[in-house]
Amino acid sequence: MKRFAIFGASGCGRGVMPLARHQLHQSEPPPWDLVFVDDHPPAPEINGQRVLSYAQWMAEPASSRHVCVAISQGGVRESVVARCQQDKVSFFQVKADNVVIMDDVQIGPGAVLCPFVTLTSNIRIGQHFHANLYSYVEHDCVIGDFVTFAPGVHCNGNVVIEDHAYIGSGAILRQGKPGQPLVIGRGATVGMGAVVTKDVAAGSTVVGNPARPMAARA
Repeated sequence: MKRFAIFGASGCGRGVMPLARHQLHQSEPPPWDLVFVDDHPPAPEINGQRVLSYAQWMAEPASSRHVCVAISQGGVRESVVARCQQDKVSFFQVKADNVVIMDDVQIGPGAVLCPFVTLTSNIRIGQHFHANLYSYVEHDCVIGDFVTFAPGVHCNGNVVIEDHAYIGSGAILRQGKPGQPLVIGRGATVGMGAVVTKDVAAGSTVVGNPARPMAARA
């Protein structure tokens, strides 16, 4: 029995589960099983799928195990990935049928590509990338590991997004130039609806139009 799991039974995981279920029905010959895995299972069953702890799932007999980590926070996602790697669990990509992927696009393992996502050309994307509903990545972009796009992110051409960055719903990243990309630094957060016209420093949070660093609270 091949065992597949969506790790995370919260909102993100519940949005990914039906995509994974449809994808497996289309591509994977039986027998296989698909469940939610969560460190703190909120219920025995959610939306018709079993919910197990990681230990419970690992205890079930399997010919192979495959996980897609549906947790929006990149740091938590990375820690779950490390645990799965230690236990020799494989990763699978979840991709909606209507995702558009054009020329020379490379994507690392474990990605989640939700409905109406578009990736155009000459794009390099690291491992465990999340692109939520209606997001796009234009030409000549480089995206690191454990990067998250909330719904409706507009990532225009010649943009570099470093590891663990979080781009909020409806944010717009201005197009960079060849050899002079717009850079979103490691661990940076771009707020909902922000319009980013300049580089964003690592670890910072920017909001507004044009996007500026969030003022520290007194």
